[in-house]
Amino acid sequence: MDDVLWKAADKLRGAVDAAQYKDFVLGLVFLKYVSDSSGEGPFVVPDGARWTDLAGASGDLGARIDAAMDAVMRANPSLDGALPKIFGGVDQRRLGELAGLIGEVRFGGKAARDVLGEVYEYFLEKFARAEGKRGGEFYTPPSVVRLLVEILEPFKGRVYDPCCGSGGMFVQAEKFVLSHRGRLDDIAVYGQEANERTWRLAKMNLAVHGLSGDLHRADTFYSDAHPGLRADYVLANPPFNMSDWYRDTGDPRWRYGVPPAGNANFAWLQHIISKLGPGGRAGVVMANGSLSSRQSGEGAIRAALVEAGLVSCVVALPDRLFRSTPIPACLWFFDRSAGGGPVLFIDARDMGTMADRTERVLTEDDLARIAGTYRSWRGSGYSDVPGFCRSADLAEIRSHDHVLTPGRYVGTARGDQDDEPAAARVERLTKELYAHFEESARLDQVVRTELGRLDG
Repeated sequence: MDDVLWKAADKLRGAVDAAQYKDFVLGLVFLKYVSDSSGEGPFVVPDGARWTDLAGASGDLGARIDAAMDAVMRANPSLDGALPKIFGGVDQRRLGELAGLIGEVRFGGKAARDVLGEVYEYFLEKFARAEGKRGGEFYTPPSVVRLLVEILEPFKGRVYDPCCGSGGMFVQAEKFVLSHRGRLDDIAVYGQEANERTWRLAKMNLAVHGLSGDLHRADTFYSDAHPGLRADYVLANPPFNMSDWYRDTGDPRWRYGVPPAGNANFAWLQHIISKLGPGGRAGVVMANGSLSSRQSGEGAIRAALVEAGLVSCVVALPDRLFRSTPIPACLWFFDRSAGGGPVLFIDARDMGTMADRTERVLTEDDLARIAGTYRSWRGSGYSDVPGFCRSADLAEIRSHDHVLTPGRYVGTARGDQDDEPAAARVERLTKELYAHFEESARLDQVVRTELGRLDG
């Protein structure tokens, strides 16, 4: 079904503005879903707004679709402002062909929501790939989201994302809860997104997955939509190295230092920390520069975060995970209950596998190893693995001037360590070489013997 719908979507490509393309397609798919499942699903579809009403009427199809979107939003307050009303005035022939193809898909039955959820996730990934760098505005690679969720384990409580994009963090948190025999209402979702189109995607995405969320459209730094929130979990992938952001030097969120005007990395980190309730934990995707930069006071802010005992873990990610940016990335983890203990450093730069020529993904084994290391470190059974992970105390971090690059701490794998004395290494390699010579001579004799038998 996914491929059929994606090919159908291509019919509208070129007929609408590229920035609105995904709004057209996903809006139509969502309208078809609520129409098919209105008798058994959570949404009300008024008369005149059903798919059959649209398909059977004459006149301007785009205007009818806009009217149907408006009617569905009025009948379902949770969808207020979420559905696109942008279909009037587009190429009616192509729109009709697209609507006809989508009309052939059936979303009825108990599995309708699961099917639609899969379609949405497939489409969001395809759009992110098609848009390239601009796709980073709304989409975080699934394996990165999975890693954040597997480490934080948001079983129950308030989940927050201050730059929620299309809502992928929330959807993955929901999947985690359900996979561990929880219920949808075990988590409460709070989010904020500045981009209007992206905010609409998030609203639709949550509705598709049966999640009711408190999502606001506003600039997080200019207008904090959840000023009193104390979250149990924060999952976020803020824009890397954002230089154009609203900065109030007297903002109480800058408890650990005023972030520089030219880079919002430490503004995002401090905003996220300000949202953590007692015992709250956060996982944040950041540019690698945040681990070592000393420009404009960033080094002092990083030191203050470490000294406050907030940083629990840092993970260096492999390259090419993000199709939207070539900037190397890392994960910061914060823990309000850490109490100033050691910090776990994980160097995962050599992990992952190439999904195609340009994009790397973390495999199930990779995710299990990284998340399992973190869980054992928080619980029991942990031990350092040279070249991969190390638990470093505050004194050691201070000795590195609070630079948090994992490679400084984990060292190299034992097999890579060149600590064998030269004489011993020569003796060992000589023995190995003579052993290979002897094996080669033995095989040579076996071959000659077998050839002799064939000649006889």
